Amino acid sequence: MRQKKLALVAGLLMSSVVVLGSLSAMAEVPVPPAPPASAPPAPTAATPVTAPAPAVAAGSLPELTTLIKQNSAAVVNISVEGKSSKGLGGLPGGLPPELERFFRGLPDMEEHETQASGSGFIVSPDGYVITNAHVVEDAKSIKVGLNDRRELPAEVVGVDKLSDIALLKIKADNLPVVQLGDSDRLEVGQWVVAIGAPFGLDHSATQGIVSALSRSLPDGTYVPFIQTDVAVNPGNSGGPLFDLGGRVVGVNSQIYSRSGGYMGISFAIPVNVVKNVIDQLKTSGQVSRGWLGVEIQDMDQALASSFNLGQPDGALVASVQPGSPADKAGVQAGDIITGFGSGAVKSASDLPLLVGNTPVGTQVPIKVLRAGSEKSLDVTIAKLEDKDGDSPKLAAAQGESGMLGLAVSTLSASNLKDRKLDNGVLIQEVLTGSAAEKAGLAAGDVIVSVNNQAIRTPEELKSVVQAAPADKPLAMLVMQEEHMRFLAVTK
Repeated sequence: MRQKKLALVAGLLMSSVVVLGSLSAMAEVPVPPAPPASAPPAPTAATPVTAPAPAVAAGSLPELTTLIKQNSAAVVNISVEGKSSKGLGGLPGGLPPELERFFRGLPDMEEHETQASGSGFIVSPDGYVITNAHVVEDAKSIKVGLNDRRELPAEVVGVDKLSDIALLKIKADNLPVVQLGDSDRLEVGQWVVAIGAPFGLDHSATQGIVSALSRSLPDGTYVPFIQTDVAVNPGNSGGPLFDLGGRVVGVNSQIYSRSGGYMGISFAIPVNVVKNVIDQLKTSGQVSRGWLGVEIQDMDQALASSFNLGQPDGALVASVQPGSPADKAGVQAGDIITGFGSGAVKSASDLPLLVGNTPVGTQVPIKVLRAGSEKSLDVTIAKLEDKDGDSPKLAAAQGESGMLGLAVSTLSASNLKDRKLDNGVLIQEVLTGSAAEKAGLAAGDVIVSVNNQAIRTPEELKSVVQAAPADKPLAMLVMQEEHMRFLAVTK
């Protein structure tokens, strides 16, 4: 069966959401205004500091008051106003134009102002502010709330949706700033602190530890997320994550949740990713990334066995885009990329970041395993465009592969062309509990090859499956929902 995606919730607080239970009770408690705080002396620049975080004595907890006092003034609240589309009775698409005149003037037929809030932090004395891209998405107006209770309008310098980072600018001078650290020096178990505005409660501080590094998440291809157990809730989005030295090591972005609130798992964007993004946003208002032109997937032990490998390392190439840098360099579907330049590729999540950070036009040697032999290929990196990515009536003839538990049919030339395939057979049915179902195959998938042998007809599929060794899984290349991937199928 297909695996379900993690339920990831971006920590953006929307005013239209009704929070029930204990949270609604909390929202009713009046909160007296905090007294004005004097801003600490501003550092001269938001430059990286590479000194290690102070150690915590065994058996003791870290002392955080100094860290929080020194950095709270540079943490800001971000309020966003936008417009929702008009509709009736909550219908997202509204009414057909020919019926709108009968309901014109009703409240639900007008565009509504929507409000959202998040967090951010100041990185330069003249007013550059970092936050999440999803906090300011589709914003009509943005206001930044400072620690001294001033609210200043902000303009968007640039947004990078692929990293979920936005750079804002407010008109002010001599502002307090944070120091940017080095996220590459983080270690699992290290103490970290978050400051933000969960549920609109500004300058709230929470602490925890780094739970894991280089997490790969859905829609986060170019970000090796920091996982922590720091309490992060809606409204924390865009706020800083500090190490014990008071340096920003990440930008809080998402939580794993089944309830919409904190459940012990939160994710932050590493500050080293952020620094590269904001440098480009300052210069050009956009981010340029390298592009290779392959669709890749992780190796597992079953796939490693099907490729006669002992260790499931590397990024398995499921497809190569025609005319892409990978295609021109000779990369093929079924290759296993184990190295890119000087960097090792241990898993599929390693490759997009290495490629994305490579300047356009750079020639890079890549290491691939092909049919058990290691090859070195030189690839010239191109620019990633919006349409690119490094990450799918039937003929009557049908056949069955009884040992796999599936029925397939021939695809016509026009159906193959529509799918941009040269060959393949369509899965019509998968038996419950069969080897095919256990491997993740489903009706509607297209089997393109088995053990690197192209499949054009049901008869070819049957022949290749029968001839394959019984003691090793089949390496089956399939198209699933327009995406190519390898599956290890045991006979």
